[in-house]
Amino acid sequence: MDTITISWIGALIGLALAIFLILKKLNPLYALFLGAIVGALIGGANLDETLNTIISGTQSVMGTVIRVLAAGILAGVMMESGAAETIALSIVQKFGEKKALIALSLATMIITAVGVFIPVAVLIVAPIALSIGNKTGISKLALLVALSGGGKAGNIISPNPNTIAAANGFQLELSDVMIRGLIPAIFGLIMAVVLASLLKKKGTKVADAEVVHNDAQMANYPPLKKAIVAPLVAVILLMINPIISILKIDSLASFKVDAMYILPLAGIIGMVAMGQTKNILKYTASGLEKMTPTVLILIGAGAIGGLISHSDLSEQIVNIIDATGISGTFLAPIAGILMAAATASTSTGVIIATGSFGEAILNMGVSPLDAAVMVHAGATVIDSLPHGNYFHVTGNSMNMSLQQRMSVVGYEAIVGGTMTIVATILYGFIL
Repeated sequence: MDTITISWIGALIGLALAIFLILKKLNPLYALFLGAIVGALIGGANLDETLNTIISGTQSVMGTVIRVLAAGILAGVMMESGAAETIALSIVQKFGEKKALIALSLATMIITAVGVFIPVAVLIVAPIALSIGNKTGISKLALLVALSGGGKAGNIISPNPNTIAAANGFQLELSDVMIRGLIPAIFGLIMAVVLASLLKKKGTKVADAEVVHNDAQMANYPPLKKAIVAPLVAVILLMINPIISILKIDSLASFKVDAMYILPLAGIIGMVAMGQTKNILKYTASGLEKMTPTVLILIGAGAIGGLISHSDLSEQIVNIIDATGISGTFLAPIAGILMAAATASTSTGVIIATGSFGEAILNMGVSPLDAAVMVHAGATVIDSLPHGNYFHVTGNSMNMSLQQRMSVVGYEAIVGGTMTIVATILYGFIL
């Protein structure tokens, strides 16, 4: 199969077909599979070669899939135990209503950063935001910009599927990609707070009827000192490999602790700390259930990635870049931006970008770690479009109409664009 080269025209047609079908609300897995099949056949492959292309593409994402499934245990524990809600409430209470927008952005950032999916993180913080907005007169537009912007910042430093895909796509340690994304994430958080502050009097206000009082459920949340155990253990264990590398401890150079072991272990330790071992079946089942849609999309992305990687599309793009005279470094963020916009998904965009354009990006002289961070940051720019789940979940969490939710997209793009610009300047040209 390695000897066949599918026409770049077929690859483009296949990708365009997949995008069109996703926009038409076909299940993304089937849309990506169908696009890969049609693109391979049009590109000159026969039926057997098309099958092998899809199989090799899906096999290439299995490392990511395994780690994502393992991360489901930590995610399930954080979401089902109330630990994420405890962390969010503690941050907001610490800052107070006068610094509400900072608190809301930071809370969503931290919850996403510790392994909760970004749409779920927004859902968790949204009731708190609505309550604050009702008391202070802050508009729903400003509130969602704060939540979504903070979530985007947390998403590029998290053990979530998108970061796992970025690390695995360039064969890197998850912790290295997370650490490298910290500076762009801080700039993204600052931009989210600035934008939200400028918008707090613009748009629809929060009505009394939209405020949810759930004191009974809040009473069942774990205390903060127990709620932070799982994410704290995860962070400490994920730092082992970078610390060994930084300190150059030769005797431990071969000691590698993969996220596949760390994230489930952190979740289990967190369960024990919260006294929730009786719920281990419930929490793990919930985590697996929440990861399943992402895993299916990743498999579909692997199929379309197999199509593009076996085509000469990346070579054509490199030729175009050479002809224009612009730096090849820009291919990394551009690939992330375009693929995430096409699929309205950060994780899907990252895996298609790394699988399809990874080799071309590295051939431009970009290091794997720098490439991973730039692709990852780029995937946060315009990933929250209406043909994706995130757009609707977050809009519903704030009781927004379609038009109101659309008004947030541009500001989300500014936050993602800020992180992308910082990542590109810092890792593409300075360091």
